[in-house]
Amino acid sequence: MALDDIRIVLVETTHPGNIGAVARAMKTMSLSRLVLVRPEKFPSFDAERRATGAIDLLERAQVVDDLQAAIGDCRLVIGCSARVRSYPHAMLDPRQCATTLIEETAGGEPAALIFGPERTGLANDDLDRCSHQIQIPANPDFSSLNLASAVQLVCYEIFMAAGKPVFTDTVKPWNRPSLQVEMEHFYEHLERALDSRGFLDGEMREVTMMKLRRLFWRARPNSGELKILHTLMRLIHSDGD
Repeated sequence: MALDDIRIVLVETTHPGNIGAVARAMKTMSLSRLVLVRPEKFPSFDAERRATGAIDLLERAQVVDDLQAAIGDCRLVIGCSARVRSYPHAMLDPRQCATTLIEETAGGEPAALIFGPERTGLANDDLDRCSHQIQIPANPDFSSLNLASAVQLVCYEIFMAAGKPVFTDTVKPWNRPSLQVEMEHFYEHLERALDSRGFLDGEMREVTMMKLRRLFWRARPNSGELKILHTLMRLIHSDGD
């Protein structure tokens, strides 16, 4: 079932009660995969108190030390952030996000939806690991949603999208987008190759790499295409030696 393969990932949640409230929001919409990245305090009585009826989700929650461990085996990673970056990702609203997640997981592969800390939201470095960004439309004069409310809203859309027919045979296995961990390996190789040619010298290094990440996330190359790109990077690197 597609819902079983959708992970809700919370990064550096500061208040354990919010973890419990998120677990309850997930369970009401039939989602069960909760992953916590460096939570400030967990397990916690406050989390259990707010997770009325959803203690089982807390007991099964996976706790990891870094975001890569939470999303590395996913082909689709969507970050939830209200802030528009200077170099934006492919943007989705909650309904588009839900449809995309259901379609991507229909074949039994995992996908992740990431939420950042309550006060600051997702950091740029974490959002850079995502293929898409979701924004929740809200009152422009008061657009701040609390964490559990944001999760509840998107999970509702996922639950509704799961009830619609999904066609799973349109993307052949060899043509699926690369895993997130494969993309990160490529970005590291790309950076080394460009360094060898002096392309990233100067103050625009971070911006240039951010733009290149956005470019390749939009393209979503499959494993075969990624092998070609790695070969090109090796040729660039060797020419620089």
